[in-house]
Amino acid sequence: MTSELKKVPMLNAYVHDLDMDDLVQNFTEGAMLTLHVDMIMKLQSDREFYDLLDTFDVITCDSQIMFFATKWLGTPVRERVSGSDYFPKFYMHHKDNPDITVFLCGGKPGIADMAAKNVNAKVGREMIVGTDAPDFDFDTNPAEIERMIAAINASGATVCLVGLAGGRQEKFIMKYRDQMPGVKLWLPLGGTIDYESGTFERPPEWITEWGFEWLYRLAKEPRARFHRYVVHEPPFLWAILKQKLGWYKDPFK
Repeated sequence: MTSELKKVPMLNAYVHDLDMDDLVQNFTEGAMLTLHVDMIMKLQSDREFYDLLDTFDVITCDSQIMFFATKWLGTPVRERVSGSDYFPKFYMHHKDNPDITVFLCGGKPGIADMAAKNVNAKVGREMIVGTDAPDFDFDTNPAEIERMIAAINASGATVCLVGLAGGRQEKFIMKYRDQMPGVKLWLPLGGTIDYESGTFERPPEWITEWGFEWLYRLAKEPRARFHRYVVHEPPFLWAILKQKLGWYKDPFK
């Protein structure tokens, strides 16, 4: 499906113009990136992350504000495709497909276990075959990375959902996925594990549709979300205005 996808430019990145149903039904091998405001602002200064963009097979628009921005820029995408919306549709679509087994890598201790129990109950089988809660500083600890890789391989999972914070999770996937050949589909989906565990409630649908999910999350987790929504949101809007006016310059070109 990826060869037919149109790229929609946004700052120094892009998202693919796709719809949720097509992605759920037809994308079963490769690596997906769900791009939101926090990530796209990290791409303005993180060269290592920036250089990984073209290694992803699918890049979705995971932000209602970014979705509005594509319209304002005159290059609209069909719909917002967020990771937290995508994953439930994915596992329900594949609930009777024994070839799809999932490893959950991320979250605080015990959270991924709760998510696994909930998902397996919904699909009626042991689709989630393994979980892990890596140390926060995993990416500076070679022994911890080796342990993570061994756990994923031992599970036999064909899909790995990685929730290790935007930028860090993508770097882990691209740097080490060759050491986990059994995994066919890579899903760096941030806080999706928290949602599936039931420890963090999703906002009402109207809040998301009107672009206020950021405010809902900020109110729920002010300390954890402050940098993402208060520090990065205004500079993103200014950068989009510069793109509209033709003033934006890619910091890496």
